[in-house]
Formats: sequence, C-alpha cells, structure tokens
Amino acid sequence: MALPLVLVGCGAGSARMMQPTSTALMLAGGETSIDTNCTGCNATRASGGAVYRITTMQADGAPADATWMLSGGDAKAGAGSINSAGEYTPPGFLTADRVEVTLTAQLKADPSITATTHLSITPGFLEPLAPENAAVAPGGTITLSGRLAQAGGNTAIHFAVAAGAHEGGAGTLGPVECTHARDTFTTCTVTYTAPATVDAAGSVTYVEARTGAAKTETAILLSAAGVMSNPARHREALSWPVALGGSGGNNGDLDAHGSTVADCCGGTLGALIADSNGHQYLLSNNHVLARSDHAAAGDAVVQPGLIDNNCTPYGDGPGASPVASLSAWLPLKSAQTNADAAIALIGTRTVDQSGAILELGSKQADGTLGAAAPGVSSTDGKGETGKLTMKVAKSGRTTGLTCGAITAVDVDVNVDYFADCAETRPYLTKLFTHQIALSGDRFSDAGDSGALVVDAANAEPVGLFFAGGVDASGVVQAMATPAPEVLNELSAQGSSGGAGAGTSYSFVGGADHAVSCLSYGDSAVTAAQREPLSTVEMARAAQALFAARLLVNPGQGILGVALGKSSDRVGEAAIVVYVDETMTPSVPAQVGGVRTMVIPTTEPAVVAGTAPVANTAAMTGLTGAALSRASQAKQQAARQWMQENPAIFGVGVGQSLDNPREAAVVIYADRSRLPKDLPETMDGVRTRYIVMDRLHVTRSYMTAGPAHKCMAKPSEAVAPLPSLPDPLLKLPLF
Repeated sequence: MALPLVLVGCGAGSARMMQPTSTALMLAGGETSIDTNCTGCNATRASGGAVYRITTMQADGAPADATWMLSGGDAKAGAGSINSAGEYTPPGFLTADRVEVTLTAQLKADPSITATTHLSITPGFLEPLAPENAAVAPGGTITLSGRLAQAGGNTAIHFAVAAGAHEGGAGTLGPVECTHARDTFTTCTVTYTAPATVDAAGSVTYVEARTGAAKTETAILLSAAGVMSNPARHREALSWPVALGGSGGNNGDLDAHGSTVADCCGGTLGALIADSNGHQYLLSNNHVLARSDHAAAGDAVVQPGLIDNNCTPYGDGPGASPVASLSAWLPLKSAQTNADAAIALIGTRTVDQSGAILELGSKQADGTLGAAAPGVSSTDGKGETGKLTMKVAKSGRTTGLTCGAITAVDVDVNVDYFADCAETRPYLTKLFTHQIALSGDRFSDAGDSGALVVDAANAEPVGLFFAGGVDASGVVQAMATPAPEVLNELSAQGSSGGAGAGTSYSFVGGADHAVSCLSYGDSAVTAAQREPLSTVEMARAAQALFAARLLVNPGQGILGVALGKSSDRVGEAAIVVYVDETMTPSVPAQVGGVRTMVIPTTEPAVVAGTAPVANTAAMTGLTGAALSRASQAKQQAARQWMQENPAIFGVGVGQSLDNPREAAVVIYADRSRLPKDLPETMDGVRTRYIVMDRLHVTRSYMTAGPAHKCMAKPSEAVAPLPSLPDPLLKLPLF
C-alpha cells in the first residue's frame, strides 16, 4: 500500500491542515498570497528568479516523487507554470484584481493519492515607478506614473511621500488618477510638489508606490540650485537631428513567440564618434545595437528603442524612426575582444553632428539642463583615463543625468549574456578585464546601457557603461569599459560587421566644460552601519576587543578602541580604532580575526564619546604605492580565487571603507551562493566585499519585482508579430 502524501510549502505563509482528498492522505499546505512578480515567494530557482517552492513528502518524512497539475488562474493569462521540482511561477499579468490557483501533486507510485494547495495571485508592478529618479526645484512639480500587470479589474496604486527632516518638509501629493481598461495595463498617476524651501546642500526624499505586498519608489532630489530634471524625456521620440543620451536600439530587438511579440529591448544611444575619413557613427553597446552578436550589418538603429514604442518596429507602425545603420561591433564570442561595443553609421540630418548629449549642458532659464557635447579638447577626442574616486556623470535612457564615483579600477568581471530579451536562452558568459567600476544611489538602471560616462569636472569621455546591478545595501554598482580602450578595440579588432582593422576613431565633441552633477548620494556606509549584527558576531568582536586595547598609545597616535560594524563586509563586526587626525599611525587590518575600522578624530572627542562610529567623509586619493600593492594582491590571490570559486564573479582594486587611507581588493560575490569563509585580507591587503546578483544585460535590475541585472529593458506589451522592414531599403539616404 502506498504511503500517505504530505504537501509542505517552504517557509512562506501559514501551514494549514485541510480535509484529506482520500482516506490515506494527510495534507499540510503553506497557502499564501503572491503577486505576478512573485513578491511573497519563498525561493530562488537555480538559474535565478523568484519561485514559490512546494516540497512533497510521505507521512514518514521521506521524499515523494509527484506529478504536478495546475487549475484555476486567470481567464486569459492562465494559471502560471510549475516544474517537476514543485517550483511555481505565477502568470505575467492578470485581467482581474485577484485569482486563485490550485496546485495538485499526484503521487507517481500511486496516482490515486493526491495533495492540493492553493495560491492567491494579485497584480504586481510591471516596472519601477516612472521616473525612477528626478530632480525638482523648490516648489516645482513632477508627475509620477506606475503600471500594474493588470488589464481590466480595479486595482489601484497607493502613493505616499516618505517622511523627511528637510528644512521645508518632504513635499506633497495630489489626487491619484487610475486608468483601467481590458486592452491596456492599469496605469495610475500622481503629481508631486516639492516644498517651497529646501536644504542649501540639497537633499533626497522618496515617493513610495504600493499595491498589495509590492513596493516601488521614486527618488526625488530636492535641488537648491533650482534644477528640474525628468528622465522621462530620455525615453521620448526626439526631434531630428536627435541628441544622444536617449532611448534607442536595433529595429529587430524583440522576442517573437508564434504570431505575437512577447518582449522587446532597448538601450541608450551613448555618443558620437568619427573615423579618420570624417564618417560619424553612433556608439553604444553590442547588446543594444547588435543584439548580442545576433544582428546583421545594415540593420536599422531606431530612436526611440522598441521598449519605448510598444514593441512596434519602424515600418510596422508609427513612433520609432531609423537614425543610423549598424556598421560594426566587437563580437562578444571572440576571446580577442574586451569591450561590449557597437557602432552605427548615422543618417543624413538624423543625429546632432556636434555630438550633443541630453542634459550634459548648463541650467536653462526654466531650470532644465541643456544638451551639450562631451569635452574633447584635453585629449583630442581619445578619452581620459578614469582615476579612483573620480566624480563622473552619465546621461542615459532610464535614469537620465546622474553622477557617481569611480570606486574600483582594473576590474576583472564575468557578465552573462542572453540571446533573447526574456532571458530564456543563455548565450555566453564573457570575462572582461581592466574595467572600471562606478557606484552611487540611482546612478543607473536597465536601459542605460551604452551611455557615455564622462569626467564631471570637464565632460571628457571616461568609459562606456554596459552592465550593473544593485548590491545588498541598495547601492547601484556599475561597470564601464575605459573610453580609450573602446576606441582602441574598435580600431584594432575589426568587427563582425565588416569594418576593417586599422581604422582610427575619435569622440566627437567640443571644449571641455563642467557637468551640472545630479547626485543622489552613496549610502554604502550608512546602509552597512544600519545592518544588525548577529549574536555570534557581537561575541567575536567582544573577545577581540581585549587584544585591541593593547594597541592604544596616544603618543603614537592611537587614541582608543571600541566595538563597531564593518563597512567593507556588511554584517561583520569591526574593532573601531580612533587615531589622531593629525597623524598617520600604523593600524593592523585585523585584530583577533576581526576587521579594524580606522577613524581619524581628536582626543577630546574620544573622551567625550562624540567621535564618529564610521568613516563618512568624502573619499580622497590613494598613494601609488598603496594602489600598486593592492593591484599585486588582486592579480596573484584574488584572480585565482575568482577562477576557483564560482560565487566570485568580479575582482578589482579600490579603496577600503573601513580605512580610506588604505587600498582594498574589491570582490564582487554572488549573493545566492555566498561562501561562508571570506578572508579579511589578501596578501596583507584589506578586502571589500560587494554582495549582489551576478551581472547580466537584458532585464531590469532595479525592478519592483524579482531582481534582474541588466541594462536593456524588456517590454510587457503583447502585439501582432510585425513584418520587419529591410533596413537597407527603408533607411534614409546616408
């Protein structure tokens, strides 16, 4: 006789005993509510992405092999899907406010024995609140919009301004207006009004949007300088000749399933370059213009990208216009290439031939930022070498103009590529070397791929942005290929599109000029200091504190020690070592196996207990000797560790947050399989860990639903399969 079957939900919802479906069957189900983004789900599949996992077992606890069946769900979108491991994925959208899905497990050894549980599905957000970030002048207004994965129904979005201690308050919201229809996704809008007065240095507040358990938000930079910046402009169809820094992409960058288009992608038309013969080309990423090696020479490059035109290609409907023809790209599959780059020959009068980039210029009379060309006068158009801690800016399709800083150099990083927008067809994982890493709150998001990164002080090109993600502390971590390397690669490698090797390229631009930086801050240190310590960590640090007291020697510049939290490794304890701010005493990187955090201060502050508990001052430059030592440690120890440990997908050279006077080996670790033992030092050099999802470049990573890490963003639109035009016939004359 077959044993009874027990159904158990893993870690979410409350277990509930239900009436057995047969006299031999016992049921314990974890019934709960999730949304279309799997908010509320309890597991992550091996390939990434949230799922609701249900485990089947017999009454004695032994695993049970079962067949799964689904019923119920949405009238149009269906019930979702479930695999043989019991991992359930909800439908992508709903036509109602809530649907019920019945999940039935049938014991393979005895099909007459079944176990049933139920899930309630609600609509989630289709994408982050739009815009995701904006700068608003005192008393200024901006309209925010949220979309739900619901066509029909009456679900609404609830908006709220986060409380803040700003001089004039956090601002106010107008009434919420929602549009419900059976043939379009639900959209709700609200108008935000900034306070009449703001802090002199500017500040950031947040407007939150909620539906059910799902939440997304917009960061509002309250600009004391009176700047008004709405990134939504970067997604619009621009008047010819178009400025750069806006939405664009390959005219065929879409996923076709039978007679429908299920997804499409887009990115940023980043910059203008010219060859030695004076021909001008758009510069962006391979995965934006050349569909990750899957395009053909002559493909039309359109503005805006398909993602911002309801997945409708040029030639199949209005909206998108061809502005260039794909000319060349660095093949990702080649071991000889070290950049994600492609170029497209511009059409007649289609692109601003000065190389102007949206919002790279000065403030206009209405508070908006004008377009301006990057600076090229210092480097003759060959690009500038980025330095650690350099303040940089970029202008991209999704987050508009934002500023951040270079936080690591000489970065080796693995990036995953897919052959489709929906990331169902893995293409390859490519190792890039000698890249630069950038970080900052709201610095970038999906769709910013291909944006030109410039030195904020003079607008000289520094890098080509191609991948990024959000770390466990909520800070954006981004990767860019050094600008001179991009030009050299295009010249030296030739291309898959037919351009020969040896062609010389330069950035098109004008005189160097400062950029009106819009910075939303960098919360790496504050987020690390908010993270609670486990009991084990606190005990470990308390034990090390006894040994640390032996370091105290005011005559040598060490004023005192205390318990604290590491900013280089979030969640780990640290021994705070207070040093005389006028001296540079030598402090070990660890004491008793616990990291040290070195904080310059004064003896009266230590005695009074008013000394800071973390390093929050702006980062300054490091000596060449410190960087050289860290670079050697990275090359010898960290790179080998990266090769041996699949959880480590990037290593570089940066600055320690625990002791900014010292360099650190910066290590990018996959949060889904984080090793237990992470060394505090490598060859005597401090380590800094950035824990996040692996980098890949198709879907959004700052999303309202499951976290994805890519640069080109897919649409949710479902449309008839277009008949793609022949780009060579339908492009304007060149």
